[in-house]
Amino acid sequence: MWLLFALLSAVFAALTSILAKVGIEGVNSNLATALRTLVVLVMAWGMVFLTDAQGGISAISKKSWLFLILSGLATGASWLCYYRALQIGEASKVVPVDKLSVVITLVLAFVFLHEKVTVKSAVGCVLIGVGTLLMVL
Repeated sequence: MWLLFALLSAVFAALTSILAKVGIEGVNSNLATALRTLVVLVMAWGMVFLTDAQGGISAISKKSWLFLILSGLATGASWLCYYRALQIGEASKVVPVDKLSVVITLVLAFVFLHEKVTVKSAVGCVLIGVGTLLMVL
């Protein structure tokens, strides 16, 4: 089931890039990011209430709060940078560079989460890196 959601995430991320590129034309990238974030905020809280998950807020630990806040800050910084890059660059070049996050995530997961790096995942990261270079040069 995780694979289905991951594939849907990839499809929606691709749509996000194309729709955003068209939508930010003539709009300040920070304003565009704020508008996008507002829509995401409404959608996310809608899902919380639709699934009756709001009662779980009080059970969130201090550690989880800290890391969720840090994750939110990282997301915000990512989106601000992404929208600016998308506004001034070509989507076909910005998106592959953005997807270097896969390589960076693997390294961070190895260093901080002590996840294993397999030969397959290392080769995949090298291929992503090489593919990104080929697409942006």
